[in-house]
Amino acid sequence: MPTGAEVMFSTAASGGVDVCFANPGTTEMPMVAALDRVKGMRAVLCLFEGLCSGAADGYQRVAGVPAMAMFHLGPGFANSLANQHNARRAHTPVLNLIGDQTRSHLAWDAPLTSDIEKLTRWAGWHRYVQSPNDIAADTVAAILAATSGGGGPASLVIPADVTWEQAPEDIPPLEFGRGSLVGPDRIDEAAAALMTPGAALILNGVDITADVAADAAGIAGATGCALFQYRTSTGDVGTGVARIADIPYFPEQAAAVLTNVTTAVLVGGPEPTTFFGYEDVPSRTLPPHARRLELATVSDDAATCLADLVAAVGGSQETWSAPSPVPEIPSGELTAMTLGQAVAALLPENAIVVQEGVTSSVGLRAFIGGALRHRSLSVVGGAIGGGLPLAVGAAIAGAGRPVVAFQADGSSMYTIQSLWTMVRESLDVTVVLCNNQRYAILQVELARAGIEVPGPIAESLTRLDDPAIDFRTVATGLGMQASRATTAAEFVSQMQIATSEPGPHLIEAML
Repeated sequence: MPTGAEVMFSTAASGGVDVCFANPGTTEMPMVAALDRVKGMRAVLCLFEGLCSGAADGYQRVAGVPAMAMFHLGPGFANSLANQHNARRAHTPVLNLIGDQTRSHLAWDAPLTSDIEKLTRWAGWHRYVQSPNDIAADTVAAILAATSGGGGPASLVIPADVTWEQAPEDIPPLEFGRGSLVGPDRIDEAAAALMTPGAALILNGVDITADVAADAAGIAGATGCALFQYRTSTGDVGTGVARIADIPYFPEQAAAVLTNVTTAVLVGGPEPTTFFGYEDVPSRTLPPHARRLELATVSDDAATCLADLVAAVGGSQETWSAPSPVPEIPSGELTAMTLGQAVAALLPENAIVVQEGVTSSVGLRAFIGGALRHRSLSVVGGAIGGGLPLAVGAAIAGAGRPVVAFQADGSSMYTIQSLWTMVRESLDVTVVLCNNQRYAILQVELARAGIEVPGPIAESLTRLDDPAIDFRTVATGLGMQASRATTAAEFVSQMQIATSEPGPHLIEAML
């Protein structure tokens, strides 16, 4: 008979879940050994657990199939929690495999023993595997939990002896969960609401594929409603894809663009809120007396809902776009604007763009709509350090599609180990490292808090230039080809080389 670990991986593989991002330890050695014995399993070594959870997130968003992430007991899983949070906020199905002490050893409270249940409960669905007889059914249950009800992380805590003991080979059938269909009465109610003056259609957390964008544009064209997206983690962007306006990050700007909304039809999630609470600033960005009509929740099939809605309003798919600058190749000074313009102008067709940054990406947001059509991934949970891991997972799922990771300097240091995995796996990732030597968003927030002249301590906590981080040297030390650009022309030349050669590259863009 096979071991419990072999049955677990075979069960997952039967449903197409065959990639495991791993940072294993002693209690996971039976799992590690089983990966060699289960046909078709791919294991990816990550040097930090936050990379495992973030890469599994990125993989699923591109492949459409969950990935596994392997952790060493409670402390190892705890190291992954920031990107577990990001995956939960993006509703990304992730299967966490957490090794635990053997069942007989738990009573002795060994140094690495912890209350794993509390950690896994916070991340989402969780189950403790009681015996090898349960491991196949529990694996199916975890995958179904991850892919149902909107999706998110699901965790199995597996005692080491359960993974090495023999287990029955009876593998239950596995089919992924699907979103619920929205009924015709709700569709008709929303259609009527969108016909009223001041109506707005807001897509919250929806995967905005080209078809979804075209349906949303068709609804707006037929009804005259305003159209917005909020917390979009994944979507198609570029030429031929209808553009949908973002609800801005800062609360005053968000309230300003929504100020004339009298009826909001919400698809995918509840109404938009501010990221943080501020003095004398409402947490809700819609006008207080606006009607809120929640057409589809995170558990519903948003794509089918929008297709039904465009038919109900008598519209058809449209690919109109808001005016967008044509991305020409820039020259002169390297700024956030010229950097974003260059990336948009040189982006390969069918690429995947992963973006983590607020202030450095202003130029990218301005020009990316005119780039060649591509897939866009972003960190919607707000936990820092998600960008580079997302790029790792996306590149593995993309099977050769070029990936551009547009990455801020400060947040890159949370998961800089990702560069090593990119090299080890020979991934076609171009990392555009935006180095302005500061936490620029914190400087903005200091000013917003009324602190116009920060004291020396406050000032020092927002700067990264003492000592300055040499990202070109860091990348080279992790085995990656790296260069540094100080002008727009230098960046253009280096970007052309990086996107034409196989394997990973890092370009340190000095802003």
